[in-house]
Amino acid sequence: QVQLVESGGGLVQAGGSLRLSCAASGSIISLNHMSWYRQAPGKQREFVAIINQSGATNYADSVKGRFTISRDNARNTVYLQMNSLKPEDTAVYYCAASQLGMNYWGKGTLVTISS
Repeated sequence: QVQLVESGGGLVQAGGSLRLSCAASGSIISLNHMSWYRQAPGKQREFVAIINQSGATNYADSVKGRFTISRDNARNTVYLQMNSLKPEDTAVYYCAASQLGMNYWGKGTLVTISS
């Protein structure tokens, strides 16, 4: 089993920045993709960003140019740098990781952007 713990959420004014972290622990052999999703109140969970072992990334159109995903393979940690935040970025942000065909999720961290 792999456990994922997110941190770094909070309340920020529009235009501000936050950096989320997600640390993986447990039975780690080789984490493949690591990603971020988010779920706003009353909405479905949506994809935000993904990074593979080699560092290749992909982003949702809504966050391109504002968010940056990165990972530290030695620390089994993935980050999400969020800049130019907007009220519509308000959501619970979840970390996800895949390993040997299994997908794991964290419990989420709340990000609130005030206008």
